[in-house]
Amino acid sequence: MDSELRRGGGGGHRVAPPRHERRAFFLALAGGLPALVIAVVLLWRGDFAPRTQWTFTVIAVGAWLVGAGMLRERVVRPLQTVSNMLAALREGDYSLRARGANPDDALGLLLLELNDLGEDLRAQRLGALEATALLRRVIEEIDVALFAFDGSRALRLVNRSGAALLGRPSQQLLGKDAAELGLGDCLAGDAPRVVTLGFPGRQGGGGRWEVRRGEFRQGGLPHQLLMLADVSRALSEEERQAWQRLIRVLSHELNNSLAPIKSIAESLGALVGQEPPPRDWRDDLRKGLGIIAGRSESLSRLMAAYARLARLPRPHLEPVAVAEWVRRVVALETRLAVTVRPGPEVTVRADGAQLDQLLINLVRNAVDATQDGGGGVAVQGVGTGAVAVGWGVRQGRLDVWVRDDGPGLADSGNLFVPFYTTKPNGTGIGLALSRQIAEGHGGTLTLANREEGRGCEARVSLPLG
Repeated sequence: MDSELRRGGGGGHRVAPPRHERRAFFLALAGGLPALVIAVVLLWRGDFAPRTQWTFTVIAVGAWLVGAGMLRERVVRPLQTVSNMLAALREGDYSLRARGANPDDALGLLLLELNDLGEDLRAQRLGALEATALLRRVIEEIDVALFAFDGSRALRLVNRSGAALLGRPSQQLLGKDAAELGLGDCLAGDAPRVVTLGFPGRQGGGGRWEVRRGEFRQGGLPHQLLMLADVSRALSEEERQAWQRLIRVLSHELNNSLAPIKSIAESLGALVGQEPPPRDWRDDLRKGLGIIAGRSESLSRLMAAYARLARLPRPHLEPVAVAEWVRRVVALETRLAVTVRPGPEVTVRADGAQLDQLLINLVRNAVDATQDGGGGVAVQGVGTGAVAVGWGVRQGRLDVWVRDDGPGLADSGNLFVPFYTTKPNGTGIGLALSRQIAEGHGGTLTLANREEGRGCEARVSLPLG
């Protein structure tokens, strides 16, 4: 079997030591020596002329040496090729290939497998290099500041946005301590969260940043990945839109009350100025003042509801049995018999008083929708003019649902806008307050029309444990 190395790229490799080749050659000589000795003995004992004996002896010895050399070449060269290829693979050089490998013998098959292994490793390394280059390009181009710190909180990696945020080249930042860079507080505390921070590379000074952290290992050692996303503009836009919605709703409510108050006050002023006053002026005065008092009371309720929404305290967590909580709230509704669909016996850690207020609002809206035909809330299996409440556990979370047979939701875009209401005497605060309570417990509140029939469904999802 003839084999040799060919190179498809750069890289060094280890050559088999010459002493191994000499050892193989001597072993080949020793293997053929008994046959040579026998041949020479038989030759000299035979009836041959001395000249012929010496001639055949030289030929035998030459054949012995040539055979040993050929045997060495057949054994040592493939093994040397295998050794060189394995050394190259170990050193990361996947360009060496063995030529002339014969698939009909074991060493030839070994060389072919080594060729395939080298090709596979070369393709894998090329893919890894391309993926790494793409990842580095993406990291450099995104506008999120990325920092990687080792176990001693020394900076090991920073992208272009992070270096620009700190106002220094990345070469001057690597190896610095997180506290020295002003990022020590970002590596502690809750994450994700929004914080106000100032950086030397930030135009205009400080801003609001979303802090996210992750962990990864490099070289078997733990590292922390810190991500800072500038959310100042997005939050400012959200706040502006929220203020616009709030001002629009408040303006609507205030105008609805101030316009009749102004009109009635002007009418009463004109009435008092008449000489002589009409005979029924006292009744008109009493009626007008009653309307002014009623509208003022409505404004007072509106502002009280706003204050309650703005001053919702942080939840005081304690064990709350879900079955007891649902049945307690349902018992408070006396206008309509509400059906309870029992679920598993589970307990959540929550603020019991706030959860009561949340579920009271949802049940009350569902009953209003069923009785009055207004926009209400509430799932399957509810009969005509009925409201049902139930709960279940899904993916480690508690789902509590309220279903009604009302007309469903007509304007879902304004459901959670504070003070927006379609009810004649509504404050527009119930759903906004309920969602704020759910989110304060790490949960969500969603409302949607039922898919299987008439009515609406409200679903509260809360974390278990």
